[in-house]
Amino acid sequence: MLYREAGDFKTSYGDDSQTFPIKLDRWAYWALLAVALAVIPFIVNDYWVNAVFLPFLIYAIAALGLNILTGYCGQVSLGTGGFMAVGAYSCYKLMTAFPDVNIAFHVIISGLITAAVGMLFGLPSLRIKGFYLAVATLAAQFFLVWLFNRVGWFYNYSASGQISAPERTLMGFRITGPETQAWATYLFCLVFVIASAWICRNLTRGSMGRKWMAIRDMDIAAEIIGVNPLRAKLSAFGISSFFIGVSGALFFAVYLGAVEVGEAFGINKSFLVLFMIIIGGLGSILGSFLGAAFMVLLPVLLKNVLVDGLGWPTDLAAHLQFMISGGLIVLFLIAEPHGMAQLWRITKEKLRMWPFPH
Repeated sequence: MLYREAGDFKTSYGDDSQTFPIKLDRWAYWALLAVALAVIPFIVNDYWVNAVFLPFLIYAIAALGLNILTGYCGQVSLGTGGFMAVGAYSCYKLMTAFPDVNIAFHVIISGLITAAVGMLFGLPSLRIKGFYLAVATLAAQFFLVWLFNRVGWFYNYSASGQISAPERTLMGFRITGPETQAWATYLFCLVFVIASAWICRNLTRGSMGRKWMAIRDMDIAAEIIGVNPLRAKLSAFGISSFFIGVSGALFFAVYLGAVEVGEAFGINKSFLVLFMIIIGGLGSILGSFLGAAFMVLLPVLLKNVLVDGLGWPTDLAAHLQFMISGGLIVLFLIAEPHGMAQLWRITKEKLRMWPFPH
């Protein structure tokens, strides 16, 4: 009886095309945003930031980027880890070459560099698709990891082959380096997440998003009605890679601080982000957040309950995590291809009808 749009009238086109057309949804969104910006920074500690919030926020940006390419434009990609590595190494080179420039600009420029690389590797999508495109992006993944491993210029010829983020501040607060403050890194990543979600939402419901979805549904029919496949596919690769590059830069500079490309951005990273959008929901902004939250919270929950609570061996809990993730992926692909986002939509529809379903 509470979740109804009764009395919530729309008197303009702008009101009718809002992201949250129901007033209760808008209040819930603003309340969630207020808690995230004004409450959590004052109560959060290092454990929650490093174990939950930072990986969730950073993976959510990567999932948003991959969802644009795979969920909205229908182009399969297995090169997410490689593109995240491009963002991380670009950020490292910028931070060391231009130490006086704001770290936020470094992250954004890293995303732009990754967008250019993504468009380059997206060129084969004009001739191939489906399984063959997946293999082509997989080749990009292996090539980029090999490149950052073998060419010493990318890691400034360090003996270990690792890259380490120099200490940088923003408005006097440490954002990178060993002595960062948890709330500052959390807020820094949160601002990027909010901006990314806002941009993605407006892109996908505009003309560009409709072109992507036309290409996804049937590329030949889309071309007949006037959609340029070259521009649509390359724009999807570019914008997707931009967000993935931003997530890679944040993953390296803010979250880990030091990375080795094979361990941090290997093929497992590509599959992890792909699993996020499959479980969360393909072609859904909300699904990107739900999938990232699930894949980040599941190992934390299993560790706290099974390892710390019941005394299970750590490797057994890790195996159980793989079994749950794999089983859910199969289940969602068979029973609900639109993932957790679709389950949430169905739940809201039933709530609006309750207690009179007819």
